[in-house]
Amino acid sequence: MSNTVLMQRDGAIATITLNRPERRNAFNLEMWAALGDVMVGLNSDETLRCIILRGAGDRAFAAGADIAEFSKVRANSKQAQAYAKIMDRATDAVRDCPCPTVAAIQGACVGGGLELAIHCDLRISGRSGRIGLPINRIGNVLPYAAMIALVEAVGRPTALELLLEGRIFTAEEACTKGLVTRVVEDADLDGEIAATAERISAGAPLVARAHKVFSRKAEAPLDLKAKDWVAPFENCNSDDYREGIRAFLAKETPDFTAR
Repeated sequence: MSNTVLMQRDGAIATITLNRPERRNAFNLEMWAALGDVMVGLNSDETLRCIILRGAGDRAFAAGADIAEFSKVRANSKQAQAYAKIMDRATDAVRDCPCPTVAAIQGACVGGGLELAIHCDLRISGRSGRIGLPINRIGNVLPYAAMIALVEAVGRPTALELLLEGRIFTAEEACTKGLVTRVVEDADLDGEIAATAERISAGAPLVARAHKVFSRKAEAPLDLKAKDWVAPFENCNSDDYREGIRAFLAKETPDFTAR
């Protein structure tokens, strides 16, 4: 595995670290490919309950793409499409991850960094977070895969505010726009991320995975079929449902087994 992306496992929680601190974790093509490999591997692990994505150091989640390599890997439309396929494999794997994902943002989260973060289920930022998509400054157009995710996350007006002005939001403003889930002091970020992952992991994993799927389907309610409407009730046949009820009545901590 490339050392540009690190993965650490602690029980049912995995932490992925974007590891180019000398470049403020700016993505090069190798890093996108490595992230895709890591995420595809984790997505098949049914024992996971939460994945945290973060940047190495305290200066950035990811400061966009490494433009220094563009003359070699994104010099024209053909190369840009090939680059996008590698990038989309990584972001799609984050979007489609069965278990919950949390982005821990500190410092710069711009360009490709934000394109990655908006695919996470939760985005928690320290006050130093700076969030934006200033790609108009380099004459670049946001591809549809990222555009769809951005508009779904914040709506068309805010998406255009980001793209047309190229303005960088503070963490607080990003939170009011829906780009960030919540903001904490930088000194408290690690503790808040750990507490968030623990709260997620303490819940029934089948339920967390179902809520991810059903929340996406709920974005297009007119497309729901009869089988979709009854699918949430199928969980009442699970061992975890019975265990949750038992533990609640007994005033005990449930022991969920994802069955």
